Formats: sequence, structure tokens, C-alpha cells
Amino acid sequence: MEIFKPSCFRLLLLLLLLLLLASILISSVLAIDPYSQALLSFKSDIIIDDSSSLSDWIVPSNSNPSQEIIACSWSGVKCDQNSTTIIGLDLSMKSLGGEISGDQFQLLTSLLDLNLSYNYFSDKFPTGIFNLTNLETLDVSRNNFSGPFPSGISNLHHLVVFDAFSNSFSGPLPAEISQIETLQVLNLAGSYFSGPIPSEFGDFQSLEFIHLAGNYLTGEIPPEMGNLKSLTHMEIGYNSYQGGIPVELGNMSQLQYLDIAGANLSGPIPTQLSNLTQLESLFLFRNQLTGLIPWGFSNITTLTSLDLSDNQLTGPIPKSFSELKNLRLLSLMYNNLNGTVPNGIAMLPQLETLLIWDNFFSGSLPSTLGSYSDLKWVDVSTNNFIGVIPPGICSRGVLFKLILFSNIFLDSLSPSLSNCSSLVRLRLEDNAFSGDIPLKFSNLPDISYVDLSRNAFSGGIPLDISQASNLQYFNVSDNPQLGGIVPQGIWSLPLLQNFSASSCNLTGFLPPFQSCKDLSVIELSSNHLSGNISASVSNCEFLEKMDLSRNSFTGHLPEVLTNLSSLAILDLSHNNFTGSIPSNFANSSALLLLNLSFNNLSGPIPPEKKFSLMGSSAFVGNPELCGPPLENPCSKRPNEIELGIRKTQKFAWVLIVCSVVVVCITVSVVGVLYFRKGSQGNWRMITFSGLPRFTAEDVLKSFYSAEAMETIPPLSASVWKAVLPTGITVSVKKIEVDAKNMKAVVEFVTLLGNMRHKNLVRLLGFCYNKNLAYVLYDNLPNGNLAAKIRMKSDWVAKYRVVIGIARGLCFLHHDFYPVIPHGDLRASNVVFDENMEPQLAEFGFKFLPNWGNRPFLAPDSSIDTGEYDTAIKEEIQMDIYNFGELILEVLTNGRLKNAGGSVHANPMVTLLREICHENDIGPSDPIREDIKVVVEVALLCTRSRPVTRPSMEDVLKLLSGLKTQTMAKGTI
Repeated sequence: MEIFKPSCFRLLLLLLLLLLLASILISSVLAIDPYSQALLSFKSDIIIDDSSSLSDWIVPSNSNPSQEIIACSWSGVKCDQNSTTIIGLDLSMKSLGGEISGDQFQLLTSLLDLNLSYNYFSDKFPTGIFNLTNLETLDVSRNNFSGPFPSGISNLHHLVVFDAFSNSFSGPLPAEISQIETLQVLNLAGSYFSGPIPSEFGDFQSLEFIHLAGNYLTGEIPPEMGNLKSLTHMEIGYNSYQGGIPVELGNMSQLQYLDIAGANLSGPIPTQLSNLTQLESLFLFRNQLTGLIPWGFSNITTLTSLDLSDNQLTGPIPKSFSELKNLRLLSLMYNNLNGTVPNGIAMLPQLETLLIWDNFFSGSLPSTLGSYSDLKWVDVSTNNFIGVIPPGICSRGVLFKLILFSNIFLDSLSPSLSNCSSLVRLRLEDNAFSGDIPLKFSNLPDISYVDLSRNAFSGGIPLDISQASNLQYFNVSDNPQLGGIVPQGIWSLPLLQNFSASSCNLTGFLPPFQSCKDLSVIELSSNHLSGNISASVSNCEFLEKMDLSRNSFTGHLPEVLTNLSSLAILDLSHNNFTGSIPSNFANSSALLLLNLSFNNLSGPIPPEKKFSLMGSSAFVGNPELCGPPLENPCSKRPNEIELGIRKTQKFAWVLIVCSVVVVCITVSVVGVLYFRKGSQGNWRMITFSGLPRFTAEDVLKSFYSAEAMETIPPLSASVWKAVLPTGITVSVKKIEVDAKNMKAVVEFVTLLGNMRHKNLVRLLGFCYNKNLAYVLYDNLPNGNLAAKIRMKSDWVAKYRVVIGIARGLCFLHHDFYPVIPHGDLRASNVVFDENMEPQLAEFGFKFLPNWGNRPFLAPDSSIDTGEYDTAIKEEIQMDIYNFGELILEVLTNGRLKNAGGSVHANPMVTLLREICHENDIGPSDPIREDIKVVVEVALLCTRSRPVTRPSMEDVLKLLSGLKTQTMAKGTI
């Protein structure tokens, strides 16, 4: 018998081992059912899985003798009771992303529900899904699928719900979807679909819910939509249709919710809408609707919310509205309505919100308003109402906003307001109220905003105002008979930011500033206050404006004011201050406007450049004051004689230099003459505070001098730098204006020139002729945000940029009269001063060339109850949107630019994680909560519906309450 050689034995052993491994591999493969294999293939195609949410999608090592589908135990997978068929796949909010074909789903023919919502899936819609012909629910909302919607969806014969909200689809709406007879819910809102609504959309057999809002749809609303007899919910607004509301919509007998707001609709409101007797909510605001409010709306007794605001409606409120017993919201603001408010409105038992501001209503408010319903918000401002505030307006104890300004309300306030403990906001300014202010602030724990200005109150400011612990804004200015004193403890209110009591006949001394940590504005001009300004004012470290002009204050100018690093405006004019001007005032980098005129100050004005830029008007009326910029020179003192001799020795050199200067001037004049040859009309010059009074010729020479052009070249065709005769470097913007509009433009620029805030670039002057203008403003040394945004900086620095921009915008939107939108808010228009404080540049410039064609000066400066031209409202909302985009750009070092439309497609938690990672903020870092708030503000500001965005006043409140604020203030 032949014995095997060792090599043959080893070969046989290796062969047996390979057979064993192969059998194991085959059995393992056989253990994976095809459905699970398809899902694993889908998983391998996914590019993004930030949270490893599919980590349990693995094949177990043990065998699968029962032949059950392994995937039935995986997260998001739903099977039948026997685990033999996959009937549901829910991958929502899994932080998944990338491009998918949908081919992996072809085996899942029994799938009933597929949910891919709240992820990052992008590119074209996966047409493989259309092979899942048993689908009943398909949700792909809040992703970033793009491009035209593909054909084939009509294959889903059993589909009941299709939700594709908030994607990036473009092109026409898919008309073929109307062929699905079972479809009940259709949501295609929040994309970029364009063109008209297909008339085929009137063919749906079972549709109950349709949402097409927030696209780019145009054309007329098809009258065929009225055929949708089973529809209960229709949202098709925030598009740009042509024409009006089809009368056929009145045939949708089951409709409960109708929203066609912000859709450019015109013409009258069809009376046929009165046939919608099941309707609960009707939103037609922000259109161009005209004519009367249909009287027949009283037939819709189910109505709870009616918003027809921001249109061009005329006529009265129908008296028949007294039949709307379920009405909670009635918003008719910003129309051309007139007449009186029907008494029946006050009798509506469910009414909570009444917004009818900026119309032409007259007469008295119903005396029983608030007595029969839980009234929470009343705004009737900017009308012609007379009479008194209804005594029971807060009888139910839930009223939190009462806005009555700019009417003709008379007599004293109802004492019942003192018991309205729910009040948060009270605006009664610009009326004819008289008598004592009956407010008992100890009974108003939540009050935050009170404006009683421009009335005829008397009896003084209530002394218990110091108990209003949540008060942030208080204005009682222009009540000449008010009298009384500034209450003790007023500065200790923990949240107080603005205290205004100018022209109120106040007497006495200023209370000590024991605690005023958030105080930013003090306005007490034109009173009879006396005494010294306490050194304790240094506790108001964030004070930005202090106006104590036209009083009887005495003593020396408090040098501690120079320590207030945020103080931008200080007006102490028309008082009895004595002594010299502290030179330290010149060290205040924030100080923009200083007025010390008409006091008893003496001595030389400190020679620092900042004082000379203030102009002589800041110092006149002080007979003992001398030196530039006053024309009154200071007499030479003995120690100045030697200096005078040295100056004489330099005189010869001056003569030599002058001869050179003459040559330069000759060249400049030739340039100016050449320049003026092509212009029309004489040049004029307007200078604002901070710029010496140059002539137009001085400025024009500077533009065309060889020295200025060589050392500081033009930046662009319309903006450049220039060196003025005294060596001041300014930025210059060239604006071409239609001659007929120039007068209005001059008025507008003068308005901007008087605007002063530490987060706004100063306008210095305006040089113009018949059709050409040059605006001069501060040239700041540290560049703009666009140039620095990719430079990595710490969280505190980023917060400082964000809060600075917010303060500048808030001033434009709320604190300046009239309201001025920025109009072009972007990173290149945010510049930095010498302390890296952000300032907004070119605010309002967008409106300059055509200002005369559309003068949208606003009569008041409030966002939430303002009264604006439609164009101004849109610009303000766009400012807020752009601010939200800027926040995202700053927080991500420029990565998320112009991301307002797409950022909502991602879960908030993912966005926050990315931003914290980019800013090196760990999971346990306490600053993480502050970052979360700032990100939430960005998301609020970039909401697709403008009316849902917060005002800049609300934004600033949210941003100002963060822990980071203290850290940021310490860096200023």
C-alpha cells in the first residue's frame, strides 16, 4: 500500500478547509432574505448618516431557519404579524442624506407606508418609488429633492397621502397626480413650483387637504377648484397669481380652512364665499382686494378666524358680524375701512383678538368691549376714534396688549386698567387723554412696554413704577402738564432699557443711579430738573443715549460719563453747567453726538480731533469757552509765547509750500471745471454733525485731486474713498437721480444724516446738483464682514457681530421716526470701527434714486402695530429675513450663505450640532444653550411666511438675554 506524501496530505486538508468555508458562506448568504438584502443595499447608497441611525441594520450571526425577514427587527421597519412581509418603512428624522434611486424598493411590493421626511435627501426624486403600487402613504417632506417633478406618480393607484412639503422642486405642478382617485392629502408647499395651478386639480375625487403655498405659482386660480366637494382644507397662498378669487370656490361645501394670503389677488371678495357654511378659518390678508366686506359672511356661523388685513377694502364692518358667535380672531387692519365699530362686535362671546388699526374708523368703541369675551389683544391705533376706553375692556383679566395710539381718545383713563394684571404692552400715545395716570404698577407684574406720550396727563409719574419688575420701555414725553418728579428707584428696575419723560414739567433732582445695568436711553429734556448729575451714573455701563437738555442742572460736567463705553449721544445743552470740558470726553470711541451749548462752561475746548468734528453748534452759548471749532480764540498765555516764535520761524516755509499748493489748486480747479462741464446746475452742499462746513467746491476738488486718487483709488463705479481738505478720509457713494425727485432725495438724506446710533455708519454730508449726488459717510478702518467672515473667530466675537447688527436694525425699524428699512442688508454692508464694533452701512440707500416717486414715510415706528405702506412692510420683513441669513453665515464662517430657504429642510438638532462643532463648543459647554437660542432666532427670521417672522424688537429681546452678552460687553 502506497503511503501519501506529506505534501499531498496538506493539499487535501486545505481543500477540505475551503469547502467548509464555502459552505458557511453559502449558508450565511442564504440566511439573508432578499428584502433585507435590498435594504442593506439602500443603506450602502446613503452618503450621510450623521447619527448612525441605521447602526442596527446588520445581519445576525445565527441562522434563520424560519425564513423570517431579518429586517423586521430593524429600526424603522414594520412587518406584518408573521414577519413575512414588509408593510412600512419609517426613516424620518434619521439624519440621512445623499442621492437615492429608489431601485432598492422594487422588491417591497407590499409596502403600504414610506416615510423619508426630515432628512437631507437631494437631487432628483427617486422614480423607483412609483413601482410601489400598494403605497397608501408617501411622505418625503423636508428634504432637498430638486428639479422638475417626474412623471409616473399616477401608478400609485392606492395612494391616500402624498406629502412633499419643503423641498426644492421646480417647474410645473404634476397634473397627473389628479388621476389618483384615492388621494385625500396633497402637500406640495414650500418648493419652487412655477406656472399655474393645473385645471386638472379640480378632478380629484376624494381630496380633503391641499397645500400649495409658498411656491412661485402664477396665472389665475382655476375655477375648476370649486369642484372639490370633499375638500376641507385649502392653502394656496404665498404665490403670485393674476386676477381675483373665483366665485366657484363658494361651491366647496365641506371647506373648513381657506388660506389664500399673500397671493397678489385683486378685485372684490366674492359674495359666494358666504356659502361656505362649514368654514372655520378664512385668511385673505396681504392681497390687493377691493370693495366691501361681504355682508353674507354672517352666514358662516362656524367661523373662528377671519383675517382680511393688508388689502384695499372699503366701507364699514358689516353689522351682521354680530352673528359670528364663534369668532375668536377679527383682523381687518391696514385697509381703507370706515364707519363705526358695530356694538355687536363687543357681544361676540369668543372674541380674543381685535386688530383694526390703520383704517378710517370713527366714533367711540363699543362701551361693552371686553365685558362678554376673553379679550386678549386689541389694536385700534391710527384711526379717528373718540370717547373713552371701554371700562370693561379688561374685565376678564386676560388682556395683554392694548394698542390705541394715534386717535382722539379723550378724558381720563379708566381706573380698571390698574387691575389689569395681565397687561404686557400698553400704547396710548398721541391722543388727548387727561387727568392723573391711574396705573398702579404694583398690580401690573408683567407690564413691559408703556407709552403714554403726546397726551395731556397731569399728576406726575406714578411713584410705584419702581415695582414694575418687568418694565423695559417707558415713555411719557410731551405731557406738558404732567409735573411731579422722577420717581426714586426708577433706575433700579432690572430690565429697564428706555426711560423717556421729555417736556413733562418735571422738577426736583435726578435720583441716584444705584443700579441701571440694562438702561440704554434716558430722555429728560425740556423739564425743570436741577442739581448735579450724580457720579453714580457710571453704573449705567451700557447707556447709549442721555438727553438732559433744557433743564437747570448745575455743577461740573461729570467726568465719569467718559467711562461709559457705549454712550453715543450726550446732550447737556441749555443748562447751567460750569467749569471746563473734561478732555477725557475725546477718548470715548462710541461718542457720536455731543452737545454742550448754552451753559456756563469756560476755558479752552480740548484740542482733540473729536471735538473739532462736532462743529461749533455743540459749544456755542458758553461765553467763557474758547478755541476751535468756536471762532472765539483763546488768549495767549505766557508759556505760549515761545510757541508763537517757533510758528513765526516756520512762516517762511509756509510761503514756499503755498507756492506749491497754488500749482496743485490750479490743477484741481481745471479738473473740477472739466467735471462740472458735464453736470447740470450749480452744486450745493449739506453737512451734518461731525463734518466741518465745507463748500461743494471743496468737496468736488477732493474727489478729483491727484493726491486723493493716487493714495486712495476708487473702490467701484459708485463707491470710493476721498480725502477732504482737512485730511479727513470719507467714503463717497455716487447716486444718479431723476431731477424731479432731487428735492425729495435731499429731504430723505437729511433725515438719514440726523440718524445717530453706535451700530450705524454716520452720514457726514451730501453734495448734489440737479441730477447727481454724492453721499459722504464715515470711512471705517477695519473692513467689512464679507472680507472677514471666513476668518475663524471665537463665539463671543461672533455674538458681538450678531447683536450689533440686531441693535442697528432695531433702531431703524423701531426707534427712529419715521421707520427706515435698511433695504440691502448683507455682509459687505456691515463694517467695523476701530474697536471692531459692527456698523450698518448704506442703510436706506436703496430707496434714494426713486424716493420722490414713492414717499413711504411711515407715521409711526412700531412693527407689531405699525402702519406702513405695503412696500415698506415688505422691505422690513426682507431685512429680518436677511438678518437671519447673516446669522447663519456668521456662525458657520461663511459656509451657510443665502441658506434661509434651504436650512429648514434639516432637523434643528443637526444644524445645532454642526454649528457647535464649527465653533469648538462641546456637548457640555454652557454656551451651547446660547448658540441654540441664536440658531433658533435665525430660523424664526427666515420663515417662509413673512407675517410669522419676529420683529427686530422681539429679536433683540431674545438675543439680549443670553449669558454671552456679559462676556461680549467685557470686550468692548
